[in-house]
Amino acid sequence: MEDETDRARVLDETAVHAVLARVLLDGRVPAGTKLGEHFLAEIFGVSRERVRKVLHRLGHERLITVEKNRGAFAIAPDLGEARMVYEARRILEGGIVGHLATALDEAGAARLAAHVAAEDAAMAAGDRFTSIRLSAEFHTILADLTGNPLIRRQMQELVARTMMLVAFFEPDSSVGCQCAEHRAVFRALGARSRAQAVRAMTTHLSLVETRLRPRVCEAVPPPLDEVLRDALAQWQSGRGPSRPAARGAA
Repeated sequence: MEDETDRARVLDETAVHAVLARVLLDGRVPAGTKLGEHFLAEIFGVSRERVRKVLHRLGHERLITVEKNRGAFAIAPDLGEARMVYEARRILEGGIVGHLATALDEAGAARLAAHVAAEDAAMAAGDRFTSIRLSAEFHTILADLTGNPLIRRQMQELVARTMMLVAFFEPDSSVGCQCAEHRAVFRALGARSRAQAVRAMTTHLSLVETRLRPRVCEAVPPPLDEVLRDALAQWQSGRGPSRPAARGAA
């Protein structure tokens, strides 16, 4: 049976990404904290090259900021950006569900049903990280079901801009609301009602926007190495994330 030492030896980029994404989406890394390659390589026991690849991926996903010649930093999500981004999402996603109301096939419906069930399970387990990831994936799946790569790419960009907003500013108690609102969208699509689907989606996105509130941060946050070692220990014990955060997203 594989012990923790054996598992530590096989840490790959997916594992490092999963651990870092989790602490970032949990809001456990203060804004502006530098994520040094050498420091992270020591924590995870991997090469700096591997860490560098993970940081660039996190930067692409907008979970961190990567600045040329300066390095990678934890970002401070901007509530001021929320109105503009959610307006764009309402326009785009209203069109997506309006299209799918008459174009969704059985395979697509089954995929959405399985995903909504997974969201419910994450909520029941109290797993905020997985709930945020699955919530983001719900929207990118809808875009994917259109079969249009341009829509998919645009959706990934917009979801990526809002994942950290939700992670930082939406209360934990809102997870149940997200699940219920996604189910309302799914029911509308199942009923083949274009008007109902558009209304359910635009209402959902508006409600998410109104739930965003500034959070109260710890006066003295724990040291970054302590946060990362704790998250790594959880991953190694099987209690941490088994999959990376939604690509292009949350």
